Amino acid sequence: MSAPLLVTALFADGDNGWLQELRRAHFPPERNRVPAHLTLFHQLPPSAEGELHRRIAACAAAPAPHASLAGLMDLGGGTALRVESEELEHIRFELAAGLHGLLTPQDSGRWTPHVTIQNKVEPKEARRLQQMLRGRFDGRPLELKGLATWRYLGGPWEPVKQFTFRG
Repeated sequence: MSAPLLVTALFADGDNGWLQELRRAHFPPERNRVPAHLTLFHQLPPSAEGELHRRIAACAAAPAPHASLAGLMDLGGGTALRVESEELEHIRFELAAGLHGLLTPQDSGRWTPHVTIQNKVEPKEARRLQQMLRGRFDGRPLELKGLATWRYLGGPWEPVKQFTFRG
């Protein structure tokens, strides 16, 4: 298949449930075609699938990275939860270094890990949600269970493969 590949971190079951619910509650339903996610790479060529999976499998052989939520991000017309994780940043750096030459400008630029819970709304609506959520997630641990690849199908995503962290 010739659809671009995405790479995301997978949330552990406890965190996945409330993150999905938060997105369902605040993301415009007609635009909510994918689950709540933390994207590491937005668009990799399908021809790199084998190499990508080998590199992700090597990263997933380690224990899960520690992560936490570090507050809200104002997306203008939306809201996201900012994620902090030096260990996940290291994983992304290693993958990016190994995939050098295959990355789009978006994926080779600065990475700001986050989980988008609202997008494509009026800025006033986004600010209202941010006011309501302010302080609720600062410093909250976020448990990650693995990494996943997906095919971008022009809106929805098709799951390709999941890699669970060990340890």
